[in-house]
Amino acid sequence: MTEVQSETTELKSHYAAQLEADLERNAKEQERIGAEVVDLTEQLRALQHDQALLVSMQQALGGVSPAATGPDQESSDTAVASVPRQAVAEPKPGKQKKAAATKPKAKKTVAKAAESKAATAAAAPTLVELIRNHLGQQSEPRSAADIATALAEAHPDRTIKATVVRTTVEGLVAKGVAERVKRGASVFYTAAAS
Repeated sequence: MTEVQSETTELKSHYAAQLEADLERNAKEQERIGAEVVDLTEQLRALQHDQALLVSMQQALGGVSPAATGPDQESSDTAVASVPRQAVAEPKPGKQKKAAATKPKAKKTVAKAAESKAATAAAAPTLVELIRNHLGQQSEPRSAADIATALAEAHPDRTIKATVVRTTVEGLVAKGVAERVKRGASVFYTAAAS
């Protein structure tokens, strides 16, 4: 009987040690994840601050307001397309007067370019509309890459990336406008049945 008791005692101490190690490992993992959450929260706050700044800059340039673009529109593409990139250069010390004199003209040119691009973007159908129309015309399921290729050929004036198309189509699936079909490792999309 003493042999059984000693084995039971050893087994209990083994389990107790294992449980203690597991608890310690769990506590360390909680600390690590907690630190990651804090870091990610700080990053999120910084990104939200940057977004607010960018939106105010966009509104100052006369761009599309964030309320006018819904989640099903390609707000990021039109917002980026409506604001031209500007090279920033330090004026040379001797040419400061000339740089100051040409600045108002540059602002007018930038504003006119932004207005014309915004008007062109407003007249063009959104990526969501293009994808809906394309899927509606297809009789067979299409992959995101196929859709991107077809839209790029149909609209050579637009830059259409497969990753953006995939994200947009997944959004349409979430809204019930499109359906996802898996065949092995491949994913295909069709228009939802009316």
